[in-house]
Amino acid sequence: MKIELVRLDDAFHFEGTGSSEVKVHVDGSPEIGGHNAGVRPMELLLMGLASCSAIDIVLIMKKQRQEITSFRIVAEGERVKEDATQRTPYRSINLHFILKGTNLDATKVDRAVQLSMEKYCSATAQFESTATITHSVTVEE
Repeated sequence: MKIELVRLDDAFHFEGTGSSEVKVHVDGSPEIGGHNAGVRPMELLLMGLASCSAIDIVLIMKKQRQEITSFRIVAEGERVKEDATQRTPYRSINLHFILKGTNLDATKVDRAVQLSMEKYCSATAQFESTATITHSVTVEE
């Protein structure tokens, strides 16, 4: 896997491109001189984790012939400053999966989420050695 990151201004606005050729904008906060022209790098990490799991879940649910009409994930991460550095990595992350569908089976949704988190999602594997990852599921009527 390979990406390219290109600086777009004289501050912190960057544009990233991966193999799909889709552009992603990243920027720093206004407090450090950014312009809110993109997501923050640490937000992008949470988005990557959530979207990796989301793709797994959609694939699993399609195989089970479960129709999803609405799907949201709310990801919250707690960052803790490392001693003697300025680094504040995630130490705990919670993913809350909220799904709605036509006759969606809550047991199948729970199982799909569990499979993603424990067996399929590579982003989860990337984080789990340094952060506690928890999840919850809501199936809406």
